[in-house]
Amino acid sequence: MLKGRIVKALSGFYYVECDEKIYQCRARGRFRKKDQKPVVGDFCEFSYEEGSDGYILSLSPRKNELVRPPICNIDQALLVFSAKEPDFSSLLLDRFLIVIESLNIEPIICISKVDLVSKEEIEKTLGPYIKANYQVYFISSLNQEGIQEIKTVFKDKVTVVTGQSGVGKSSLLNALDIKLNIDTNEISKALGRGKHTTRHVELLKMHGGLVGDTPGFSSLELTIDPLDLAVSYHDFKALSHQCKFRGCLHDKEPHCAVKQAVEEGLISQERYEHYLIFLKECKENKERRYG
Repeated sequence: MLKGRIVKALSGFYYVECDEKIYQCRARGRFRKKDQKPVVGDFCEFSYEEGSDGYILSLSPRKNELVRPPICNIDQALLVFSAKEPDFSSLLLDRFLIVIESLNIEPIICISKVDLVSKEEIEKTLGPYIKANYQVYFISSLNQEGIQEIKTVFKDKVTVVTGQSGVGKSSLLNALDIKLNIDTNEISKALGRGKHTTRHVELLKMHGGLVGDTPGFSSLELTIDPLDLAVSYHDFKALSHQCKFRGCLHDKEPHCAVKQAVEEGLISQERYEHYLIFLKECKENKERRYG
């Protein structure tokens, strides 16, 4: 019996890496009976005989999992947002951060197209996130600004690349040279965005780590329980221990450390207002699910 990690899933086949070799495998029927399906990122035990397909026999417990795209055991997410064209959206970024951090995935904020704005303008816009101890990188694929710095974040990590639509993710991937030596339109197709291409997920080796070559998130619906939402942002979670009431939602409760931090300027008013929008959405979604 061999042990490895699934690095690609396509048309019912799973490609498992073990000792720097790739084995083409199928999943045993027992997974269907358990309503369980292997996904890219899974650590597994499998059998293999030379000249035939291998079979995945068991899966190790997952530390996290994304449903769309189907990938698991992720260490970090590179969230790519543009400074201009389209305009930067802090509301959308905060939504991404909620989803990512609620899954215990480390977010890395990457602001593209910084050649289109002044450095002072974009640094001011991202100030609240830098103050909240998020990793923030400013890049331009056009003039290679920040590309060398961003390469350092991948070492020994499993990373997914996602973010706002139309921000230059394809150009960034091309600039990072992740074995997609083709133009940006073709990269878009390779990542599953072409009309007639197969949508699949794959882990590619890049700069000492693995990068999830995925079609991107197709859903950012907040199905998080309000109590989990309240501690999804890492800085809210750190402060929640100082709230007077256990399970504080940082809304109408008195003696709330998060609200106090907002009043003192330690958390931006805008980020907090976005949190309240998400809290309302999570409560409404919970009511719809459970009545």
